[in-house]
Amino acid sequence: MSPSASSEPASDRVRLRRKRERGSHERAAIDAILDEALIAHLGIADEHGQPFVVPTLHARRGDVVYLHGSTASRTLRALRAGAPACLTVSLLDGLVLARAAMQHSANYRSVMLLGKATLVESSAEKLTALEAIVEHIVPGRWAEARTPTEKELKATAVLALPIEQASAKIRTGPPMDDEEDHGLPVWAGVIPIVSEARDPRQDPRLAPGTPAPPSATAYRRPGRP
Repeated sequence: MSPSASSEPASDRVRLRRKRERGSHERAAIDAILDEALIAHLGIADEHGQPFVVPTLHARRGDVVYLHGSTASRTLRALRAGAPACLTVSLLDGLVLARAAMQHSANYRSVMLLGKATLVESSAEKLTALEAIVEHIVPGRWAEARTPTEKELKATAVLALPIEQASAKIRTGPPMDDEEDHGLPVWAGVIPIVSEARDPRQDPRLAPGTPAPPSATAYRRPGRP
C-alpha cells in the first residue's frame, strides 16, 4: 500500500521509474519527511569529479533546505563552486518479513532533492538559517542557548538548496508474497521500528542548580507520539 503520485515531477530527473506506485511529488509529503528526518545525506562531486556522500544536519524553511558546515570543508567548497547536489533523507518505519526470502522489504519514507545550492551571504538570512537548523534539531532551543559570535559566523558557511526538483517514495503495509506462498508455514509480518527520545542526561560540568528546560524534558520529533 502506498500513496500514488498525484502531481507531475518538476523534471525528468526526478521522475520515478521503479515502484512508481510508491512515489509522490506532492509538496505536503515531501515537506513532512524533510521536517521529521534528522540526518540528511548530501551527494556531490569534488573538483576532480570524484563523487562522495556526507551525512549532514539540515532544516527546511519554506521552499528552501538549509545546510551548514565549516567554510574550509571540501563539500561546501564544491557546492559554492556550483557543483550539482543530491540531498536524500530516509525514515525507517518497519522491517517487512515475508514468506519468501526475496520478498523481504522495509516500510520507509524517503525524499530525494536535486539542485544547485547557493551560498547565503546576508548576515540576517545566515542567522535565520542557523536558527532554523537548531530549531529543527530541538524546537525551542535557540532561545535558550548563546547566540553565535562573529567569529563563529565567519567560520561557518550556510548554503540554501531550493526545493524545486524533488520526489518522495513511501512504502507501508504487510509483505507482498506471491499468492502461492501464502499457505507456507512461515511467519510473515512487520517489525515496527520507532525512534524515540529518552530522558535527558545532564552534562557533568553543568552549573549547579541549572534545571533541564522544556525543550529537553518534553522533546518529541515531528510525526512521532
